[in-house]
Amino acid sequence: MLRRLVTAAVLFAIVFTSGVQASALIETRSIEAAPVVAVQATRVADIVLLGAGFEAGLRQGMVFSVIRRGVEVAEIILVELRPRAGAALILQLAPGQSIQVGDTATVKTLKV
Repeated sequence: MLRRLVTAAVLFAIVFTSGVQASALIETRSIEAAPVVAVQATRVADIVLLGAGFEAGLRQGMVFSVIRRGVEVAEIILVELRPRAGAALILQLAPGQSIQVGDTATVKTLKV
């Protein structure tokens, strides 16, 4: 787990210094949804970067569904946060699917 967190932090630094502009991140004030702004493949695990972070109410350990055109394509968990961005690991991926820039991550909640 520590290795994954270190990988996420390193990828965060790489992505934000290699061309992803702060203006490209979509600021949200609601934790209902966060846009996927990048997906970075690594040897250990793929990292999903979200365009919302701590200021939007996201917290480490939150689980999200990744939705594209109304269909759930994946489930991710937040492992690293910045004020306006977050990094997540993929927990589950639908068969034949991949997470893409522009997908929407929505917080999974328990239905009682």
